[in-house]
Amino acid sequence: MKQGVQFDSEGVSCAAWYFRPTGGGRFPAIAMAHGIGAVKEMYLAPYAEAFAEAGIASLVFDYRYWGASGGEPRSRAVPNAQIEDYRNALTWLSLRDEIDESRLGVWGTSFSGGTVLHLGAYDVRVKAVVSQVGAMDVYATAVANMGRERFDGIRRAAAMERKRLMAGDAPTYLALASAPGGPPAFMVDAATADWLAAAKATAAPNLRNEIMLASLEQVLQHAPLLSVERVAPSALLLLLARDDRVVPSDLIREAFRRAGEPKRLVELPGGHYDVYAEGEARRTAVREAVAWFKSHL
Repeated sequence: MKQGVQFDSEGVSCAAWYFRPTGGGRFPAIAMAHGIGAVKEMYLAPYAEAFAEAGIASLVFDYRYWGASGGEPRSRAVPNAQIEDYRNALTWLSLRDEIDESRLGVWGTSFSGGTVLHLGAYDVRVKAVVSQVGAMDVYATAVANMGRERFDGIRRAAAMERKRLMAGDAPTYLALASAPGGPPAFMVDAATADWLAAAKATAAPNLRNEIMLASLEQVLQHAPLLSVERVAPSALLLLLARDDRVVPSDLIREAFRRAGEPKRLVELPGGHYDVYAEGEARRTAVREAVAWFKSHL
Protein backbone atom coordinates (compact mmCIF):
# COMPACT_ATOMS: atom_id res chain seq x y z
CA MET A 1 0.00 0.00 0.00
CA LYS A 2 1.55 3.30 -1.16
CA GLN A 3 0.13 6.56 0.15
CA GLY A 4 1.23 10.14 -0.50
CA VAL A 5 1.75 11.96 2.81
CA GLN A 6 3.40 15.08 4.26
CA PHE A 7 5.38 15.53 7.46
CA ASP A 8 6.72 18.61 9.18
CA SER A 9 10.48 19.12 9.46
CA GLU A 10 11.41 22.24 11.41
CA GLY A 11 8.45 24.15 9.99
CA VAL A 12 8.88 22.93 6.39
CA SER A 13 6.51 20.42 4.81
CA CYS A 14 8.29 17.38 3.38
CA ALA A 15 6.54 15.30 0.72
CA ALA A 16 6.73 11.54 1.12
CA TRP A 17 5.37 8.16 0.09
CA TYR A 18 4.32 5.84 2.89
CA PHE A 19 4.59 2.15 2.03
CA ARG A 20 2.59 0.04 4.48
CA PRO A 21 2.72 -3.76 4.48
CA THR A 22 -0.55 -5.62 4.20
CA GLY A 23 -1.99 -7.47 7.14
CA GLY A 24 -2.30 -6.69 10.81
CA GLY A 25 0.11 -6.37 13.67
CA ARG A 26 2.82 -3.80 14.29
CA PHE A 27 5.58 -3.41 11.73
CA PRO A 28 9.21 -2.34 11.79
CA ALA A 29 9.82 0.74 9.69
CA ILE A 30 12.60 2.60 7.89
CA ALA A 31 13.13 6.14 6.60
CA MET A 32 14.51 6.43 3.05
CA ALA A 33 15.83 9.31 0.95
CA HIS A 34 17.92 9.82 -2.17
CA GLY A 35 21.34 11.20 -3.02
CA ILE A 36 22.25 14.84 -3.56
CA GLY A 37 19.94 16.61 -5.99
CA ALA A 38 17.80 13.54 -6.65
CA VAL A 39 14.11 13.09 -5.80
CA LYS A 40 12.05 10.20 -4.51
CA GLU A 41 10.65 9.34 -7.96
CA MET A 42 14.09 8.26 -9.11
CA TYR A 43 13.83 4.50 -8.75
CA LEU A 44 13.43 4.16 -4.98
CA ALA A 45 9.96 2.58 -5.18
CA PRO A 46 11.26 -0.93 -6.04
CA TYR A 47 13.23 -0.94 -2.79
CA ALA A 48 10.29 0.28 -0.72
CA GLU A 49 7.94 -2.21 -2.38
CA ALA A 50 10.32 -5.07 -1.58
CA PHE A 51 10.52 -3.93 2.03
CA ALA A 52 6.72 -3.81 2.27
CA GLU A 53 6.43 -7.32 0.82
CA ALA A 54 8.82 -8.43 3.58
CA GLY A 55 6.63 -6.84 6.26
CA ILE A 56 8.68 -3.66 6.71
CA ALA A 57 7.04 -0.24 6.38
CA SER A 58 8.95 2.68 4.88
CA LEU A 59 8.68 6.42 4.40
CA VAL A 60 10.36 7.59 1.19
CA PHE A 61 10.72 11.37 1.23
CA ASP A 62 12.08 14.43 -0.54
CA TYR A 63 14.35 16.68 1.50
CA ARG A 64 13.29 20.24 2.14
CA TYR A 65 14.25 22.50 -0.82
CA TRP A 66 13.99 19.57 -3.27
CA GLY A 67 11.36 17.73 -5.27
CA ALA A 68 7.79 18.07 -4.02
CA SER A 69 8.83 19.28 -0.56
CA GLY A 70 8.66 22.89 0.57
CA GLY A 71 11.39 25.32 1.48
CA GLU A 72 13.12 28.25 -0.16
CA PRO A 73 15.48 28.86 -1.86
CA ARG A 74 15.20 25.77 -4.04
CA SER A 75 17.98 23.28 -4.74
CA ARG A 76 19.76 24.08 -1.50
CA ALA A 77 21.79 21.17 -0.09
CA VAL A 78 22.29 21.40 3.66
CA PRO A 79 23.57 18.10 5.11
CA ASN A 80 22.57 18.92 8.70
CA ALA A 81 19.05 19.85 7.55
CA GLN A 82 18.82 16.58 5.64
CA ILE A 83 19.80 14.70 8.79
CA GLU A 84 16.98 16.48 10.62
CA ASP A 85 14.56 15.58 7.81
CA TYR A 86 15.49 11.92 8.35
CA ARG A 87 14.94 12.29 12.09
CA ASN A 88 11.55 13.87 11.58
CA ALA A 89 10.61 11.12 9.12
CA LEU A 90 11.43 8.57 11.85
CA THR A 91 9.30 10.52 14.31
CA TRP A 92 6.37 10.55 11.87
CA LEU A 93 6.67 6.79 11.55
CA SER A 94 6.89 6.29 15.31
CA LEU A 95 3.58 8.10 15.82
CA ARG A 96 1.64 5.62 13.69
CA ASP A 97 -0.30 2.95 15.58
CA GLU A 98 0.79 0.16 13.23
CA ILE A 99 4.52 0.91 13.65
CA ASP A 100 6.67 -0.61 16.37
CA GLU A 101 8.88 2.32 17.31
CA SER A 102 11.41 0.01 18.95
CA ARG A 103 12.25 -1.35 15.46
CA LEU A 104 13.29 1.63 13.34
CA GLY A 105 15.99 1.76 10.69
CA VAL A 106 17.36 3.99 7.94
CA TRP A 107 18.30 3.34 4.32
CA GLY A 108 20.32 5.70 2.14
CA THR A 109 22.02 5.74 -1.23
CA SER A 110 24.90 7.82 -2.65
CA PHE A 111 25.03 11.09 -0.65
CA SER A 112 22.34 9.81 1.73
CA GLY A 113 24.29 6.55 1.99
CA GLY A 114 26.69 8.67 4.01
CA THR A 115 23.96 10.60 5.81
CA VAL A 116 22.49 7.43 7.31
CA LEU A 117 25.81 6.76 9.09
CA HIS A 118 25.22 9.97 11.04
CA LEU A 119 21.74 8.73 11.94
CA GLY A 120 23.10 5.39 13.07
CA ALA A 121 25.82 7.08 15.11
CA TYR A 122 23.75 9.74 16.86
CA ASP A 123 20.03 8.82 16.82
CA VAL A 124 19.41 6.24 19.53
CA ARG A 125 16.18 5.12 17.85
CA VAL A 126 18.02 3.68 14.83
CA LYS A 127 18.62 -0.06 15.22
CA ALA A 128 19.73 -0.91 11.66
CA VAL A 129 21.41 1.02 8.84
CA VAL A 130 21.76 0.21 5.14
CA SER A 131 24.25 2.43 3.31
CA GLN A 132 24.29 1.89 -0.45
CA VAL A 133 27.17 3.26 -2.60
CA GLY A 134 27.55 5.87 0.13
CA ALA A 135 29.51 9.13 0.05
CA MET A 136 31.93 8.69 2.93
CA ASP A 137 34.05 11.86 2.59
CA VAL A 138 32.89 14.43 0.06
CA TYR A 139 35.95 16.67 0.44
CA ALA A 140 38.37 13.84 -0.35
CA THR A 141 36.14 12.57 -3.17
CA ALA A 142 35.80 16.02 -4.73
CA VAL A 143 39.56 16.61 -4.71
CA ALA A 144 40.12 13.24 -6.36
CA ASN A 145 37.42 13.74 -8.99
CA MET A 146 37.96 17.45 -9.78
CA GLY A 147 41.66 17.92 -9.36
CA ARG A 148 43.06 20.48 -6.96
CA GLU A 149 42.82 23.50 -9.29
CA ARG A 150 39.09 23.17 -10.07
CA PHE A 151 38.35 22.15 -6.49
CA ASP A 152 40.02 25.27 -5.10
CA GLY A 153 38.25 27.41 -7.70
CA ILE A 154 34.82 26.14 -6.63
CA ARG A 155 35.67 26.76 -2.98
CA ARG A 156 36.69 30.34 -3.75
CA ALA A 157 33.52 30.91 -5.75
CA ALA A 158 31.36 29.56 -2.90
CA ALA A 159 33.13 31.86 -0.44
CA MET A 160 32.57 34.89 -2.70
CA GLU A 161 28.90 33.95 -2.99
CA ARG A 162 28.49 34.80 0.69
CA LYS A 163 29.14 38.46 -0.12
CA ARG A 164 26.61 38.45 -2.96
CA LEU A 165 23.90 36.91 -0.80
CA MET A 166 24.53 39.28 2.10
CA ALA A 167 24.24 42.18 -0.37
CA GLY A 168 20.75 40.93 -1.29
CA ASP A 169 21.56 39.37 -4.66
CA ALA A 170 19.74 36.27 -5.92
CA PRO A 171 21.48 32.92 -5.38
CA THR A 172 23.87 31.63 -8.02
CA TYR A 173 23.20 28.12 -9.32
CA LEU A 174 25.49 25.53 -10.86
CA ALA A 175 24.44 22.47 -12.78
CA LEU A 176 24.59 19.53 -10.43
CA ALA A 177 26.26 17.53 -13.21
CA SER A 178 27.33 18.08 -16.79
CA ALA A 179 29.40 16.18 -19.31
CA PRO A 180 32.96 17.33 -20.01
CA GLY A 181 32.80 20.49 -22.12
CA GLY A 182 29.33 21.36 -20.82
CA PRO A 183 28.23 24.21 -18.52
CA PRO A 184 29.94 24.74 -15.14
CA ALA A 185 28.86 22.02 -12.74
CA PHE A 186 29.57 20.56 -9.34
CA MET A 187 30.18 17.18 -10.98
CA VAL A 188 31.72 17.10 -14.44
CA ASP A 189 30.80 13.52 -15.17
CA ALA A 190 29.07 12.18 -18.27
CA ALA A 191 27.52 9.19 -16.50
CA THR A 192 25.91 11.38 -13.83
CA ALA A 193 24.68 13.92 -16.37
CA ASP A 194 23.18 11.16 -18.53
CA TRP A 195 21.49 9.54 -15.53
CA LEU A 196 19.91 12.81 -14.45
CA ALA A 197 18.74 13.59 -17.98
CA ALA A 198 17.21 10.14 -18.40
CA ALA A 199 15.45 10.37 -15.03
CA LYS A 200 13.97 13.77 -15.85
CA ALA A 201 12.73 12.51 -19.22
CA THR A 202 11.02 9.47 -17.72
CA ALA A 203 10.56 9.01 -13.98
CA ALA A 204 11.05 12.48 -12.45
CA PRO A 205 9.90 15.46 -14.55
CA ASN A 206 10.18 17.67 -11.43
CA LEU A 207 13.94 17.04 -11.22
CA ARG A 208 16.12 20.14 -11.46
CA ASN A 209 19.73 19.59 -12.49
CA GLU A 210 21.06 22.39 -10.32
CA ILE A 211 22.50 23.18 -6.92
CA MET A 212 22.96 26.44 -5.07
CA LEU A 213 26.58 27.51 -5.24
CA ALA A 214 26.39 28.57 -1.59
CA SER A 215 25.54 24.97 -0.62
CA LEU A 216 28.91 23.64 -1.65
CA GLU A 217 30.82 24.74 1.43
CA GLN A 218 28.50 22.65 3.60
CA VAL A 219 28.37 19.75 1.16
CA LEU A 220 32.16 19.49 1.23
CA GLN A 221 32.06 19.16 5.03
CA HIS A 222 30.03 15.95 4.74
CA ALA A 223 32.40 13.26 6.06
CA PRO A 224 30.37 10.50 7.74
CA LEU A 225 33.39 8.21 7.57
CA LEU A 226 34.61 10.06 10.66
CA SER A 227 31.57 8.88 12.67
CA VAL A 228 31.27 5.30 11.49
CA GLU A 229 32.86 3.84 14.65
CA ARG A 230 29.88 5.22 16.59
CA VAL A 231 27.20 3.34 14.63
CA ALA A 232 27.67 0.13 16.64
CA PRO A 233 25.83 -1.50 18.30
CA SER A 234 23.31 -0.57 15.59
CA ALA A 235 23.67 -3.02 12.70
CA LEU A 236 25.43 -1.64 9.61
CA LEU A 237 25.21 -3.00 6.06
CA LEU A 238 27.51 -1.34 3.52
CA LEU A 239 26.95 -1.89 -0.20
CA LEU A 240 29.53 -0.78 -2.76
CA ALA A 241 29.67 -0.97 -6.57
CA ARG A 242 32.90 -2.50 -7.82
CA ASP A 243 33.13 -0.18 -10.84
CA ASP A 244 31.96 2.99 -9.07
CA ARG A 245 33.42 6.16 -10.62
CA VAL A 246 31.36 8.59 -8.50
CA VAL A 247 32.22 7.62 -4.92
CA PRO A 248 35.48 5.80 -4.14
CA SER A 249 34.88 2.19 -3.16
CA ASP A 250 38.08 2.26 -1.12
CA LEU A 251 36.47 4.73 1.28
CA ILE A 252 33.51 2.39 1.76
CA ARG A 253 35.93 -0.45 2.49
CA GLU A 254 37.67 1.83 5.00
CA ALA A 255 34.32 2.59 6.64
CA PHE A 256 33.70 -1.13 6.98
CA ARG A 257 37.13 -1.64 8.51
CA ARG A 258 36.47 1.06 11.12
CA ALA A 259 32.90 0.06 11.94
CA GLY A 260 32.01 -2.11 14.91
CA GLU A 261 29.88 -5.23 14.90
CA PRO A 262 27.34 -6.18 13.72
CA LYS A 263 28.39 -5.23 10.20
CA ARG A 264 28.42 -6.61 6.67
CA LEU A 265 30.03 -5.48 3.41
CA VAL A 266 28.61 -6.54 0.03
CA GLU A 267 30.26 -5.74 -3.32
CA LEU A 268 27.82 -5.28 -6.19
CA PRO A 269 28.55 -5.65 -9.91
CA GLY A 270 28.57 -2.57 -12.09
CA GLY A 271 28.86 1.16 -11.48
CA HIS A 272 27.27 3.77 -9.26
CA TYR A 273 23.97 4.01 -11.12
CA ASP A 274 23.41 0.31 -11.78
CA VAL A 275 21.77 0.00 -8.35
CA TYR A 276 18.75 1.94 -9.71
CA ALA A 277 18.19 -0.02 -12.92
CA GLU A 278 16.64 -3.45 -13.36
CA GLY A 279 19.49 -5.94 -13.25
CA GLU A 280 21.77 -7.98 -11.03
CA ALA A 281 23.12 -5.04 -9.03
CA ARG A 282 19.67 -3.84 -7.94
CA ARG A 283 18.37 -7.35 -7.32
CA THR A 284 21.33 -8.09 -5.06
CA ALA A 285 21.07 -4.74 -3.27
CA VAL A 286 17.36 -5.26 -2.61
CA ARG A 287 17.86 -8.83 -1.41
CA GLU A 288 20.69 -7.90 0.94
CA ALA A 289 18.84 -4.89 2.38
CA VAL A 290 15.66 -6.90 2.99
CA ALA A 291 17.61 -9.64 4.73
CA TRP A 292 19.52 -7.12 6.86
CA PHE A 293 16.44 -5.29 8.05
CA LYS A 294 14.53 -8.52 8.71
CA SER A 295 17.45 -9.84 10.75
CA HIS A 296 18.05 -6.69 12.82
CA LEU A 297 14.59 -5.13 13.10
